Amino acid sequence: MAALIAADLDAFVCALPINVLLLSGYWPVVGTSFAVFTRDGQVLLLVPEDELEIAKNGWADDVVSYAAGSLSDLQSTSEIVIRELRKIATKLSLKTIGFESGVVSVPVSYAAMTLFGWSIQAILSEAFAPAELRPAESELAILRSMLTPDEIVRVRKACKIAEDAFSYVQGELKVGATEIEVASAIGERLNPADRHDVTRADGFVFCMSGENAYDASAAFQISRTRRLREHDLVLVHCNSYADGFWTDITRTYCLGDSDQRQRKMYEAVILARDAALDAIAPRMRAKDVDARARDVLTERGFGEAFKHGLGHSVGFTAIDHNAPPRLHPASPDRLEEGMVFNIEPAIYLEGIGGMRHCDMVAVTDNGAELLTPFQNDLESMIISGVDAALS
Repeated sequence: MAALIAADLDAFVCALPINVLLLSGYWPVVGTSFAVFTRDGQVLLLVPEDELEIAKNGWADDVVSYAAGSLSDLQSTSEIVIRELRKIATKLSLKTIGFESGVVSVPVSYAAMTLFGWSIQAILSEAFAPAELRPAESELAILRSMLTPDEIVRVRKACKIAEDAFSYVQGELKVGATEIEVASAIGERLNPADRHDVTRADGFVFCMSGENAYDASAAFQISRTRRLREHDLVLVHCNSYADGFWTDITRTYCLGDSDQRQRKMYEAVILARDAALDAIAPRMRAKDVDARARDVLTERGFGEAFKHGLGHSVGFTAIDHNAPPRLHPASPDRLEEGMVFNIEPAIYLEGIGGMRHCDMVAVTDNGAELLTPFQNDLESMIISGVDAALS
């Protein structure tokens, strides 16, 4: 409500699943739901009939459903939602509406999603006429950057699901296993029978080993058919979700005894992580947290091998490098209580491999709350008693 008052808006009206989740507590499945959040705190949710039951798990004051289609008539989704939004418009008499605009990272919620894109402006103009529409992506981005206590609870659940999956890593890392086999075995555990009171849970896991792990510095990860070898560094990256709230977690293992260079890499990355965690506090400059970790890596001779920022916002999506807070050498952002992001100090050596340790943290009034308190020391990263995979 405070954001609407500050922006002199009567309501936010949004269709992007991350914004519907932000405003109503419900993460749409196929992307054809709308959330209306008014200046007086009223929350209305418009959803297709198929999603009605699970949509009630949010905190909307009123959930209205509509038939997405019939055998007697073939209408576009836009035509249908305009008709239904008009009904809401007549009840509310809104004069100024903030709508989503600009570049934003949207996680996949189903095999296919509807994204209205720039047509959202035309839809809302027709449905809520004569209300004035104003772009509100900056206000929405700020709201998404600081999670409520209830939202952080959901992130913790997603982290716990990932932790349970990572507990099986040691049994899956075997000489001769392919990266794809390892990633698949761990990934299937992100949709467990015990979902910790979560309706929808799943995610993505990638494994990159040996020289392939160097490529983990890229904007995306990929598992290949390379077979794991003794003494490999094996990077396992996970993005799990729980009812629309996401994680970004990485652990790097050594398949068998580590050599001197690998131990130096582990020491540098772990110390960089600790330095960053110690620096996190409300009003701290994000670039200064990045500098604390980067300085540690530089002092140990790995500064140029740390090829990306220390972290980025995580929560409503797994990865969004445009959303605050951006932990980057040039970031203008400051940390605020409720912000959730990752800390991912890393070393990438071409022709040798890569090592990254990525944790999830939340900013509290006392500093950092570590949301991924598992496998955080050298002992847990070394896979001893290496066995060969069954052929």
